[in-house]
Amino acid sequence: MKEKISFLIYVLCIIVVAEFIGVKSFAVGSFHVSILPLVFAVLLTMILGTKLLRRGLLQKIYTTGNIEFAGTNMIFIMLPLMARYGADVAPKLNEIFQLGWVFILQAIGNIGTVLLGLPIALLLGLKRESIGATLGIGREGELAYISEKFSLNSPEGRGVLSIYLVGTLFGSIIFSFIPPVINILGFDYRALAIGTGLGSASMMTAASSSLIPLYPNHAETIFSYAAASQLITSFMGTYIMVFLSIPLMNVIFNLLTKENAINIPLGGVNNE
Repeated sequence: MKEKISFLIYVLCIIVVAEFIGVKSFAVGSFHVSILPLVFAVLLTMILGTKLLRRGLLQKIYTTGNIEFAGTNMIFIMLPLMARYGADVAPKLNEIFQLGWVFILQAIGNIGTVLLGLPIALLLGLKRESIGATLGIGREGELAYISEKFSLNSPEGRGVLSIYLVGTLFGSIIFSFIPPVINILGFDYRALAIGTGLGSASMMTAASSSLIPLYPNHAETIFSYAAASQLITSFMGTYIMVFLSIPLMNVIFNLLTKENAINIPLGGVNNE
């Protein structure tokens, strides 16, 4: 119990330091890149967890028990985030309902990670890690689903967690460039705002933040559309993942690996 308390205090300290650093924005030419506190939190915990620095108190914090504890309980952190999305969507709800089908259509794009990512992951030598790594873009929905069915300490869990960390560290930076670049092609700012809600809180925030300087008079609309798209992508993405992505992954995985079964039946996964 004492070990868990020390671990939670350590996590709280990391959060405080990351929030103190805050959002750091800088310009690259005409583009605005935003680095969120979440990125700094991940970097700090990764750096302090390296063998070079993992001594004394840090060695007691980075134990197998604490790592398993964090993986098991990570899902509870995601629930308030979903509630926050709902609060952001509310002010523009009537306007959003008029474009509802657009948001839903975008969510179907989630199966692209299976169609494109799974064959590449298997080609690179990944085994069951490829299941977690390519079931989606490795954000909150996929992370929660894989952790529920396999646990984050499984090969599938390591796959989704790796993608989650890579997306956190590099995704927000990359997606800070995409909206301004696409804006040059003449797309409506509302379409661009909807496009930022791909299922990642950090990427959505970074992408929408880079879009707002281009349309400062529409800042509220941009963030509301982005939050609505994010919420619907996360919500609809779960059903698309269960009823489309998983059966599709089952077929592709068995076809490419020539195995009899992947143990991912329609409607759910298991680790038998």
